[in-house]
Amino acid sequence: MESPHDRDRRRRERMERVAFLLDDAFRFPGTERRVGLDALIGLVPGIGDAAGALLSSYFLYEGARLGVSIATLLRMTLNIGIETGVGLVPVLGDLFDFAFKANDRNARLIERFLDDPEATHRSSRTALTTVAVVLVLLMLALVVGIAWLVSALVGTLSGAV
Repeated sequence: MESPHDRDRRRRERMERVAFLLDDAFRFPGTERRVGLDALIGLVPGIGDAAGALLSSYFLYEGARLGVSIATLLRMTLNIGIETGVGLVPVLGDLFDFAFKANDRNARLIERFLDDPEATHRSSRTALTTVAVVLVLLMLALVVGIAWLVSALVGTLSGAV
């Protein structure tokens, strides 16, 4: 009968293999850069990025099965969202896909959590808080910018009458 330790070791090895396949399986000709199936699938217009996000969700599944904290799972989801969202931008998104490697990041996050849960949970919480603060500041800047534009437009229109 397989021990829990052996089962966890096999999961870790499988995650490493899947991350390698999705992010680093092929050497880019003429360089030391590596790309995987995720970046290549992302080149397919329309469905490539969605298919890549679906494949990337494997790490969320494994992380949840291994007891990774909610903060770390959310950080992993953020990694997938960033790669998928930026990947939607033609050409620039594809170049970003080659460099960001969300699957490798998420596999390493799971490994770090299993090795040091508290530190990984803390760093994930910090990263999520930082993202939340930046998003709130961006939304605030957007609201202020729109208010300024409306004010300028009203001032221009009232002066023209």
